[in-house]
Amino acid sequence: MKNTFSKFGLLAGVLFTFLIFISYATEPNKVTAVLNNLPQMIMAPDMSAQFNWAGEPIPFIGDARERLDRELLVNSYYHSSTIQNIKLANRYFPVIEPILKENGIPDDFKYLAVAESNLRNVTSYANARGFWQFRKAAAKEQGLEVNDEVDERYHVEKSTRAACAYLHYLKKRFGTWTDASAAYNMGPTAYARNLKQQDEQSFYNMNLNEETSRYIYRLVALKTIMSNPEKFGFYINEDQLYPPMDQYYEVVVDESVDSWADFAHNYGITYRELKRYNPWLIDDHLTVIKNTYRIKIPN
Repeated sequence: MKNTFSKFGLLAGVLFTFLIFISYATEPNKVTAVLNNLPQMIMAPDMSAQFNWAGEPIPFIGDARERLDRELLVNSYYHSSTIQNIKLANRYFPVIEPILKENGIPDDFKYLAVAESNLRNVTSYANARGFWQFRKAAAKEQGLEVNDEVDERYHVEKSTRAACAYLHYLKKRFGTWTDASAAYNMGPTAYARNLKQQDEQSFYNMNLNEETSRYIYRLVALKTIMSNPEKFGFYINEDQLYPPMDQYYEVVVDESVDSWADFAHNYGITYRELKRYNPWLIDDHLTVIKNTYRIKIPN
């Protein structure tokens, strides 16, 4: 009899746990789960849809379907990175999108900034910097100021305009937005060399290094997931998104600044806030010779 009650209790416990799991799994908008667990259904992504990059269809030839499937899986279940990207997109996409539009660049390219930097002002192993990961020489070619005191690769608006100009050049040289994107990642000289060596005309027919071979599929995966996050199990309340940093006014600086700390305090803000809103100011002072600068001061 004791064993019977024991078995019954175990069965009841399992059933109770199952019912709790189902109740939370069917109400995904609940952020707090039982005992802080995060129950989820692990499923493979639907590959029956039509996918495209910048309006150019993804041809499912050879192993293309498997390559895209890999990137969808990796980014669907790379939870911490994908959640942060979705949160940061709420802050930075409203800045990037109108610049892409006014420069005739497809809106999809905002996801290129995600792929390059996760929407952060990072530095790569190759010393590429900023949202769009320009190396120093390339940045200067696109008109960005880069020196010991100012690095406009960290200036979101200016670096986005520089990326637009560079992408137009790549599109004109290689013919499609897809190949322009691959060349952006690999570098135009190396990409052109590979096209010639392999006697091919398209990214999808080429055998490239690991990073570039995955690049277009990663872009499409990021676009697919971030444009419809709930479909992939990412439920983020609006108040959990990172807010835009759009409450500021600008001050024109046309003479040297001995101390950015003093400058910040004179405007009633902290040094940290000054640098958050103006990350392209990379030193603690500024020497002005002939340029003028527009400094954001948060309200």
